[in-house]
Amino acid sequence: MKTHYLRKAKAFPLQIVLIVPFLIQIFAAVSLVGYLSFKNGQRAVNDLAEQLIDRTSDVVDEHLKSYLSIPQTLNQINADAIHRGLLDVGDRQTLGKYFWDQMQAYDLTYIGVGLTTGEGIGAVRYDGKTITIDDWTAKLPNNTTNYATDNQGNRTQVHSRFTWNNFGQVWYTEPIAAGKPIWAKIYAGNFPTGPYIAASASRPIYDSQNHLLGMIGSDIHLLKLSDFLRSLNISQSGEVFLLERDGTLIASSGTEKPFVLVNQEIRRLRAIDSSDPIIQNVARHFQTSGFGSITQDTDFQLEVEGKRNFVNVIPWRDKYGLDWLVVVSVPENTFMTQINANTRTTIALCLSALVVASIMGVFTSHWIVRPILRLNRASEAMAAGNLNQTVQQISGIRELNTLSNSFNYMAGQLHESFTALEKSKEELEERVEERTTELKNTLEELQRTQSQVIQSEKMSSLGQLVAGVAHEINNPVNFIHGNLAHVQEYTQDLLTLMQLYQQYNPYPAAEIQTVAEDIDLEFLQSDLPKMLSSMRVGTDRIRQIVLSLRNFSRIDEAEFKCVDIHEGIDSTLMILQHRLKAKPEQPEIEVIKDYENVPPVECYAGQLNQVFMNILVNAIDALEENNIKRTYQDIENNPSKIKIRTSVVNATWLEVAIADNGVGISKEFQQRIFDPFFTTKPIGKGTGMGMSISYQIVREKHNGKLECFSTPGKGTEFIIQIPLRLRNG
Repeated sequence: MKTHYLRKAKAFPLQIVLIVPFLIQIFAAVSLVGYLSFKNGQRAVNDLAEQLIDRTSDVVDEHLKSYLSIPQTLNQINADAIHRGLLDVGDRQTLGKYFWDQMQAYDLTYIGVGLTTGEGIGAVRYDGKTITIDDWTAKLPNNTTNYATDNQGNRTQVHSRFTWNNFGQVWYTEPIAAGKPIWAKIYAGNFPTGPYIAASASRPIYDSQNHLLGMIGSDIHLLKLSDFLRSLNISQSGEVFLLERDGTLIASSGTEKPFVLVNQEIRRLRAIDSSDPIIQNVARHFQTSGFGSITQDTDFQLEVEGKRNFVNVIPWRDKYGLDWLVVVSVPENTFMTQINANTRTTIALCLSALVVASIMGVFTSHWIVRPILRLNRASEAMAAGNLNQTVQQISGIRELNTLSNSFNYMAGQLHESFTALEKSKEELEERVEERTTELKNTLEELQRTQSQVIQSEKMSSLGQLVAGVAHEINNPVNFIHGNLAHVQEYTQDLLTLMQLYQQYNPYPAAEIQTVAEDIDLEFLQSDLPKMLSSMRVGTDRIRQIVLSLRNFSRIDEAEFKCVDIHEGIDSTLMILQHRLKAKPEQPEIEVIKDYENVPPVECYAGQLNQVFMNILVNAIDALEENNIKRTYQDIENNPSKIKIRTSVVNATWLEVAIADNGVGISKEFQQRIFDPFFTTKPIGKGTGMGMSISYQIVREKHNGKLECFSTPGKGTEFIIQIPLRLRNG
């Protein structure tokens, strides 16, 4: 009795068990959410600021790379054109229009050249919009004339005249001294059209004999960089600005300009003297160490007017000498205001949820407990293996009654489902295995077909290329060859005439005698006929090569035609002559032809030439592989040979045998030599499709036979047999 009483005293009602832990969890969750909201708010500020700074830095970096690469690229194009003689720096009229056209295509402020003579020409946008042309001479003063232009770049009227001296300008002197393309020191001037602050990309220019002509330069207006930075809009009070290593301001996203006017002269603004508090405080932060000490991305936090700012300083360099600093500043209050408001709202909602959940828990716990307990008992029974379970609908909650019905239906179907699932699993495994086998076979067939198509297209393209080259070479070579006979005849007539002059006038005038000695007339008379004879031999050789190329490609003949098979073999050998001839590391590969009197053969000539090409290339590869293992003397004593034999078998079949004395093929590999994708060559030297396609050409296209006989270490022989008369059906 005592034990039973103790057990009863320790038990708690299910409503209490449901409600009290739930309330404790909600209270703990509210407290934790409040604390984490505050901490996460601060962490979120750092993360958001870092993301915004990184994104802004990337945008600025990409813009600088693309925008600042234009002047140097354009300078290189123009310098190359001048070096090759495409642009004449002496024709300043044409050069001015050329620069005017480039100014239309590129967002630059100035494009021009300054010559070593003191002269120069340039196209310029002094006001940032209108393109005018500056043309100056070497005679100071007032040597420069600024012309207005029409919409074609033609000069219309004189705007102004002023004095300009190449040799006193950094954009001229610095690249000349460096002898390579650089960025000159930033130039600042106060012109009638407004302030002009530009970075000059400069490059020395040379003529075709590499004589220095002067320099070519392209300017970008730095105020346009400020316009771009203002367009970023990183935050309401965020700021981006660019600095030189000495702390001079280049551009900024603020309203302050990077210069000041002192007695109508422009003086560039130092960051430490800026009226912008962020720029000024960043400069003070590095006042001790200096901006030159920054070699990598630097992040720090800065107090400006009582507000914390996140600052990131990134070095920006290019290969032409620019060394700038990109500074991005984002204030903390840009993010913190909204985050604090969201944190307060979150805490208020959590507290409200705590109160509402407590009240609802008391009223709903009684409704939920009993049906859930029944479902729990039935579920435990099903888990134990008893699937025949039902739950009565005695709850006042419609959803729980529906759940009871669903549970009863589930229990009734579960046993059937288990049985059907086992059966379906077995059937599915069988179908998957069958389908996998089918897909594997289909994939192999697709790969084989695709490789065959690619190889056929490559050979077709090769035939068209060879035929095209042969056709293009044939006409001029025939013209040269045909005219050489006339040239030789005319030359002989002139030489005969010269001999008559020498015979009847053996003592010519002193001037004629001097010229004859200078040109070595006696040698010329003896060597000129020899030279013409050599040229005739050369043109004969070219005509033979062209004829071989045309015979190999067969592009100008019908696909199926009666041809001389020996022409196809000889054309293939002519194309492979560069691999057969002697080289420093090995002697010539000897080709032995044993041709019988074979009648013309009906065949696909281009495809049959492809078969000869594949077999001969494999033979040459085998011989070269064998020669690697032998010395030069060994190769001379036992030379590499390829023997080609043709004959007629039974008066109806043509037989072509191609044999080599190379490394040979093992018995195991001979059985697979015509399989697709099989190759005995190292990786990267063969696709394994050459012999497979050759086999199909002989067997399927010509109803013939292609066999391979080989003895390892002695050589390999391929025998091709095709009918002399093939009826193309």
